[in-house]
Amino acid sequence: MTRNLTKLGLITAATVLCLAPMSGTSAADVNTLLATCANCHGKDGASTDPNDPVIGGMSATYLAAQMSAYKKKERPCPATEVKAGDKKGTKTDMCEVVKDLGDGDIKAVADYLAKQKFVRASQAADAALAAKGQQLHQQNCEKCHSNNGSVPDDDAGILAGQWTAYVKEQLAAFKSDARKGDPKMKPAIDRLDAASIDALVNFYASLK
Repeated sequence: MTRNLTKLGLITAATVLCLAPMSGTSAADVNTLLATCANCHGKDGASTDPNDPVIGGMSATYLAAQMSAYKKKERPCPATEVKAGDKKGTKTDMCEVVKDLGDGDIKAVADYLAKQKFVRASQAADAALAAKGQQLHQQNCEKCHSNNGSVPDDDAGILAGQWTAYVKEQLAAFKSDARKGDPKMKPAIDRLDAASIDALVNFYASLK
């Protein structure tokens, strides 16, 4: 069930667009776009790089909103290294990647990735910190990121098993207002100090 189409928690405050029909987006076009995604996010969005989030298995609504936000530069666009393909080793960023995508392109990519499995990252977690992080999640995050942040239909991104480096980067962006989230999320983010953030990310990392 789609809980709230404007709630884009971990992560974003971009407005969900009414996407146009996919007329004009061919299967070949979609495959080309997905290959570009895979060069950083891995096949079917199952990223193996700590700096590039796992995106396969997130909701189509969430994924489309994030691409639209990048296109309008409503999310920070840090540079990242291309991991595969003919541009391997070069630098790019998400605003550059999506700048020429039409609504049909965005919808096609989001729909495909939403049908894939969310492959949780294989990473270490401190058990004691994870236990503290679980309490913090229940107190501050569970209402919007339900079942420990694992439900795609929350349309808030998936936290359970997401790469720690990416989650920390996004929490910092929300805390500094570089990235806008649901207004109800801001007070919860502001309550988190460095120790709390470490505990939270260890909790999400512990969910294999």
